[in-house]
Amino acid sequence: MIDETAEEIRDMQTHSSSVVAVKATRALTELLERPFATVEEYIRGLERNATVLRRANPSHASLQNAVREVVHQVEDADPGTVEEAKTLTETAIEDVIARVESGKRRAAENALETLSDGETILTHDYSSTVIEALEQANERGMHFDVYVTEARPRYIGRKTARRLVPLEGVDVTLITDSAHGHYLPECTRVLLGMDCIVDGFLYNRVGTFPIAATAAQLDVPVTVLGSAAKIVTEGFVFENEYRTTVEVMAEPADGFAIENPAYDATPVELLESVITDEGEKTV
Repeated sequence: MIDETAEEIRDMQTHSSSVVAVKATRALTELLERPFATVEEYIRGLERNATVLRRANPSHASLQNAVREVVHQVEDADPGTVEEAKTLTETAIEDVIARVESGKRRAAENALETLSDGETILTHDYSSTVIEALEQANERGMHFDVYVTEARPRYIGRKTARRLVPLEGVDVTLITDSAHGHYLPECTRVLLGMDCIVDGFLYNRVGTFPIAATAAQLDVPVTVLGSAAKIVTEGFVFENEYRTTVEVMAEPADGFAIENPAYDATPVELLESVITDEGEKTV
């Protein structure tokens, strides 16, 4: 389960950073079924497997924090037996997952104070928090026109569009990434998720920066949603991920290079607001 989850994270089969954090944390339950002779052996196994999961995607701050927190809770409790260590691990996993999921839910709830009925929204990539905010708003009777960028080269935005289609009163249009400048003049808001905010930059799926820059030029407010745990003040250095070039072009490049970064850095000055489970944040 741990190796399979790490491979899934590396392959980006799961896109939302909150969902990735939950999957990685839950994968550690595999250790509860393994035999260990001593507490020390168990702790080493927990640390080793936590490292495997963290290395699967060093750019996901929520994944890094969630898995580390499980290890720290168990180590700090200084268990006397293997069974006690396993019980502590299970409790820590449940606690961390509950905090990640409740943080996402509360951030979505707090966003309702910002959203207005009848807005035309542009969103990029796939954010489970953005989707939940739109779902909650729709349950309260709000209606939206939503432009969704494809998020090439993996076309992750198509998943967002499919998730939004069942919402009554939400009209969804899928557009190419480069068409955002054409449609932004019609929009009242850009609504984005976040991988993390570190040292004055929002790190999110590549393509976020040009959208935010264009929106700023057109005076369209950019609102970012996510757990406050994704705003990192210390102990984390963002590492971009460069995906396989096959995602961009299947045939070999002849005489030219191909690069495929997964994320870009958007200065927080381009954002109107960052809404978290703790309310609106100044970043």
